[in-house]
Amino acid sequence: MRTTRLLVTAGLLGASALTALLGAGAAFAGSSDSGSSGDDKAPTEAGTSFRTAQEVEQGRRATAGASTGDYLYWSFPADAGQRPTVKATVKLPDSAARPSGATWRIDVYDGLRRRQSCMYGTQSRAAAQDASSVDLSCTLRTVRAWSDQWANDPLPGTYYVRLTAAALTPSDQGLPVSAEVEVTSKKVGGSAAVDGSLAAPLVPGSTTEEAAAATDDASDEENGSSASQALATGEPEDGWSSGWWSDRWVWTAAGGILAALAGIGGYALTRGTGRPSRVPPGR
Repeated sequence: MRTTRLLVTAGLLGASALTALLGAGAAFAGSSDSGSSGDDKAPTEAGTSFRTAQEVEQGRRATAGASTGDYLYWSFPADAGQRPTVKATVKLPDSAARPSGATWRIDVYDGLRRRQSCMYGTQSRAAAQDASSVDLSCTLRTVRAWSDQWANDPLPGTYYVRLTAAALTPSDQGLPVSAEVEVTSKKVGGSAAVDGSLAAPLVPGSTTEEAAAATDDASDEENGSSASQALATGEPEDGWSSGWWSDRWVWTAAGGILAALAGIGGYALTRGTGRPSRVPPGR
């Protein structure tokens, strides 16, 4: 009975500790996932190149008015362990002025301006004649903290979204459209962890900031203008790679608890019941 009570007590304590860890992990993961958090600071226009891309925070919906044939650019930060999903909606003009063969497309580039492939989603779609809008989406691979130089894995830093229409005839160009872009992320956790990390996230000007500033100053003096163009500086709300929680903590704690229970059980089964009653003391 004593052994049974000991095992039951140890099991209850282990289950309580594991439940607490799981609850903490779920709460942390819920706070780490990006959701819709309002549009009060979302941009209402888009850039026309990588350098002029408008910064948008994850979970906010950016809007922009444009014309068919324009290239629209936005940028957003993504950290290690996140799996970003980019969604775009293009509101088309009425059917009388609809582009005849327009195919809308979104492309995502990393901080090195390498085009990133989509795991799934509708990256391009032809606009139907009676459609009032076109919905696009692209879910990237999980951002890795480190990668080989020859690989094309997504790495922490700034990402660029490009939205444009292809296969346009001259008569289809210049028609007014409006676009909406929203980026959300799923926190993948320890399953995407790697043994290594970057010295710095891949953000514009991270290694050439002083050179760019010197070039801008020289250009401003030559052109007689004091305005210089700022590079993207967005980063996650909690900073780059600042989250300490990973589901590997849960599995490590669970393994430790199971090992402790196995040790207690093995000791209880092998320790015996003590001195037999038939053996007199002192022997």
